Amino acid sequence: MGVAIPGVMGRMGKVLAQAVSEHEQLSLAGGTVRPGSEFVGQDAGALILGRRCDAPIADSLAAVPGVSGLIDFTSPELLPTHLDWCVANGVPAVIGTTGLNAEQKALIGAAATSIPVVFAPNMSVGVNVMLRLLKLATELVGEHSDIEVIEAHHRHKKDAPSGTAVRIGEVLADAMGWELDDVAVYGREGITGERPHRQIGFETIRAGDVFGDHTVLFAADGERLEITHKASSRMTFATGAVRAMAWLKGKPAGLYGMDDVIGLG
Repeated sequence: MGVAIPGVMGRMGKVLAQAVSEHEQLSLAGGTVRPGSEFVGQDAGALILGRRCDAPIADSLAAVPGVSGLIDFTSPELLPTHLDWCVANGVPAVIGTTGLNAEQKALIGAAATSIPVVFAPNMSVGVNVMLRLLKLATELVGEHSDIEVIEAHHRHKKDAPSGTAVRIGEVLADAMGWELDDVAVYGREGITGERPHRQIGFETIRAGDVFGDHTVLFAADGERLEITHKASSRMTFATGAVRAMAWLKGKPAGLYGMDDVIGLG
């Protein structure tokens, strides 16, 4: 299964290329970069893996031959173009792009009526296990706790809060029978008054080279429960993405999540 990686020479793109090359069921078909880049026409394997593997770098997906799967961790602005190409060519896609608005998420859903798509704000297996644990914890202690979400990422991350933090908030709110938009508070400043119970707070840290830390705090009178996931390498996300890509092979059109990939669905 030949996999194309948009943004292949970026920080995440390089790690994805390595992860694809190490998977026994996948091979690196090539990748894309922005038009005019010095990397156009070069071999991704030679630049990233230290060995040629006939994986050309191009300025469009149409110029990458032998693509039977796509893994996209680029940007919300580029996603529609990548989805259109996948639909037109019948290519399954794994989407790990974050910072999407409702319209962009709807485009993913529309594409999934024609092709199989795995979409998740975090491809880490550990994070998706954490989401399942959070649902259980919220059902058991949420009614008697104040709930806060604390997340930290590297200084280069462009969206806040992280897509993972937002997904965590959705799981928490759903377990409480709330709508996240009605109860989310993104940071606090000044005279905020007493904290109401019907609230989920988000605290965001952007510093250094933190790959991704997420903690949910359930604070009750006399005790605190904390559930934390810490990523120490981008390879954590890349490994989950290539696992999802291999899992998609032969699947019918539809929108899938990492729950489906790892058997939690």
